[in-house]
Amino acid sequence: MQHEQTADLPYLRKVVGASMAGTVVEWYEFFLYGTAATLVFGKLFFPQTGNELDGIIAAFGTYAVGFIARPLGGIVFGHIGDKIGRKSLLQFSLVLIGLSTFLMGCLPTFGTIGYWAPALLVFLRFVQGFALGGEWGGAVLLVAEHSPNRSRAFWGSFPQAGVPMGNLLATIVLLLLSATLDDAQFLSWGWRIGFWLSVVIVAVGYYIRTQVTDSPIFEAAKAEAEQKADAGYGLTKVFRRYPRGVFNAMGLRVGENILYYMVVTFSITYLAHIGVDTTEILTLLFCAHLLHVFVIPAVGALADRIGRRPVYLIGAALTMAWPFVAFPLFGTGSAWIILSAILLGMIVHAFMYAAQPAIMAEMFPTRMRYSGVSLGYQVTAIVAGSWAPLIGTWLLRAYDRWEPIAFYILGAGAISLLSALVMRETRGVSLLAIDQADREATA
Repeated sequence: MQHEQTADLPYLRKVVGASMAGTVVEWYEFFLYGTAATLVFGKLFFPQTGNELDGIIAAFGTYAVGFIARPLGGIVFGHIGDKIGRKSLLQFSLVLIGLSTFLMGCLPTFGTIGYWAPALLVFLRFVQGFALGGEWGGAVLLVAEHSPNRSRAFWGSFPQAGVPMGNLLATIVLLLLSATLDDAQFLSWGWRIGFWLSVVIVAVGYYIRTQVTDSPIFEAAKAEAEQKADAGYGLTKVFRRYPRGVFNAMGLRVGENILYYMVVTFSITYLAHIGVDTTEILTLLFCAHLLHVFVIPAVGALADRIGRRPVYLIGAALTMAWPFVAFPLFGTGSAWIILSAILLGMIVHAFMYAAQPAIMAEMFPTRMRYSGVSLGYQVTAIVAGSWAPLIGTWLLRAYDRWEPIAFYILGAGAISLLSALVMRETRGVSLLAIDQADREATA
């Protein structure tokens, strides 16, 4: 039990840094695509119909492809990661997503190569999503399996904070480009710079990840699995042994995932549609991502103090209420009022997002944890975050009102609320005890 009750804090911080480095890189690139889908891809990579929302809807369709690829990446990386380790796959996923993002910045437009342009964009988006699907599970487990029982949600929340940090970095790059270039320059070549910069960021993240190793608890589970031919890991085993954990994780993700992409991606479309300036929108999102970075670890610490369930229940309940407050505030056109609505959305999201690594890590034994958390986390993206901006834009086009969009978010929050109500409280649980219980159950 010594490993889990005490921790080498300097090394734990290094592990957190390594996990965050990759998470920042990968979400920089993922968010860059989401923003470009709204500002650039709809205009440059698809035929124009005369209605700008049609191009954006088509671009969000390619955006969804990345989410569809994520569960496949989660399954493949999870299966291999449970067998050989977390670290090596994290390095591979980093290179894969960096290469696909750089190549996106090199693509010719629809006006140059016709339908090959969206076809190549879809292919690279699929590769990007596949790599990201394997990234999250490995990054959060590297931290969770090194963390003490009493503070696992706090330490595990830092890779989650890497998401808004990556988004923050992407927003800074896009903000600088949109502020220093005119619209014609930005659309012609300026947007490509953000994608090309990924090479530099990937190199830094890759180096940092070479400095850490897999956790002792994983190494012990790996050695035990090698001795027992029937120990088992991977997709079929985790579904057979822990179906409740997988489906509970999926339900928890629905409201959180949809809320996030409505706040950070669809809000760009909505605010641009009602006449808010692009640079102003990006400035508001910059402030929101900055707040999100600090709120996530604070909520993680709260989940260690009062429990995972109450924190998640607060977040899910507030998700149901947020759109009915936020959209009227968006409609005022006032920058400060719009900012308050976006900031509120980020805080609500943090109440569901911060403790997810700890919650999901505590649902599965070490031998199949990578598969379990990747599956529970990534499969949801197919029906949740991937379609959220697309559904939001379609509802806006069909009704030209915010109320249908608000009810869509309310329904998503209700699913996560029900999942949180049936979730087991696991605050302070020992991962070694979970492994021992699994051993006894399979004996």
